[in-house]
Amino acid sequence: MQAFIADPFDSDSLHEECGVFGVIGVAEAANFVALGLHALQHRGQEAGGIVAHDPETGFNSAHRFGYVRDNFTKASLMETLPGPLAIGHVRYSTAGSKGAVIRDIQPFFGEFAMGGCAIAHNGNLTNAAQLRRELIERGSIFQSGSDSECIIHLMARSIQKNIPERMKDALRRVEGAFSVIAMTRTKLIGVRDPLGVRPLVLGTLGDGAHVLASETCALDIIGASFVREIDPGEMVVISAEGIQSSRPFGPSTGRFCIFEHVYFSRPDSMIGGRSVYETRRQIGVELAREAPVEADLVCPVPDSGTPAAIGYSQESGIPYAMGIIRNQYMGRTFIEPTDQIRDMGVRLKLNVNRALVRGKRVVLVDDSVVRGTTSRKIKDMILEAGAAEVHFRIASPPTAWPCFYGVDTPERSKLLAAQMTPEEMREWIGVDSLKFVSLDGLYRAVGEAQGRNPERPQYCDACFSGEYPIVPSDQMERGFEMKPMPRIAAAE
Repeated sequence: MQAFIADPFDSDSLHEECGVFGVIGVAEAANFVALGLHALQHRGQEAGGIVAHDPETGFNSAHRFGYVRDNFTKASLMETLPGPLAIGHVRYSTAGSKGAVIRDIQPFFGEFAMGGCAIAHNGNLTNAAQLRRELIERGSIFQSGSDSECIIHLMARSIQKNIPERMKDALRRVEGAFSVIAMTRTKLIGVRDPLGVRPLVLGTLGDGAHVLASETCALDIIGASFVREIDPGEMVVISAEGIQSSRPFGPSTGRFCIFEHVYFSRPDSMIGGRSVYETRRQIGVELAREAPVEADLVCPVPDSGTPAAIGYSQESGIPYAMGIIRNQYMGRTFIEPTDQIRDMGVRLKLNVNRALVRGKRVVLVDDSVVRGTTSRKIKDMILEAGAAEVHFRIASPPTAWPCFYGVDTPERSKLLAAQMTPEEMREWIGVDSLKFVSLDGLYRAVGEAQGRNPERPQYCDACFSGEYPIVPSDQMERGFEMKPMPRIAAAE
């Protein structure tokens, strides 16, 4: 069988590293999990896994590389995952091993004195290296390179009498961002870190069935009804007796990842009662107000720039047009590229609508600029097609700092905005103008009418501001230098 190949042309964009989904109280729960993971495929396209429990056969699992649709739609596989309770996970490479290693695929499973437990984790533990060293010194034997496995080992060392309490013990030891879904023989568990950096929602399905998922779009695919978001620092334990909620970390103040609004979440999801699509359209409106330009067409860079481009067009009055067309059949399992094919890069995924852009002043709207290499190639394609001018408008502030909370971000030295001013970036990319939405404009677009509160930011925006709400302990050990934090924010 052909080995799974991560997209070799997609190194200039940010990836959310994981999506999680769980369901309890339905026959053949694993089939529902497979559908939920399919809806969350945008959050992780490298690999996926499902663990299910059946009263007669116990725990069963399957872990596979590649798309959900290529693995978990096969009856022969799904028949091995019976039972009314299941959880699943899709991933890009998480912290630790970056290679395609089967043992790194979640959910992870541990057998304890009181029974088995499987966990699936979205996020990143910022003290995982420290914990791993400590656990290995005390006799733990790790099977993966994932930071998430630390949680299982910490649970094993807890003296608590049941699995939810052991999980509380374990999660009080970890630092960083985590939305965790776990399962025992009879319970489905969901928990978010004290700042609620990564998303997790609760839904219902039929009579007595409950669902936990990274996004509301995954509820929609199985016909589940949205109930609410799991609060920052909250743990829910769902069983036949109902739902129990607790706050294992004490009082919490949310700092949700603002980039979920910009890029990671699907546009048909809801966050904080707001449509992700509408938020992205509003970012385009803010961009048009902050960075107007005389032009003939507003064109999105497919597909993530589309809602913002629509908003920019509506606010500016410049006609919207599909000046770039995406090849919808370009999968991540594409052929192993030769150097010649690699040089084609963006052209394998995007093509310019030449008849439309020829002679026109074009505003290109994209979600972000990371390394800038893709932006240069797109600019070249637009100019080769005969455009008179190219103006970039970016639906996020400059990404100048790496994320350590569950996003696959290049190190700071490889982020274009960390090395250049916006004007230097414009010259390097080679466009007539380059403008980013301001941080205040982004906050207004997500519903904060007064913009960003600099003394107590409402979101985690470290990738833009350099203000990390959770100290990245492991990175500090490696020499990473944090930006000085505002005094009041440091006291949170």
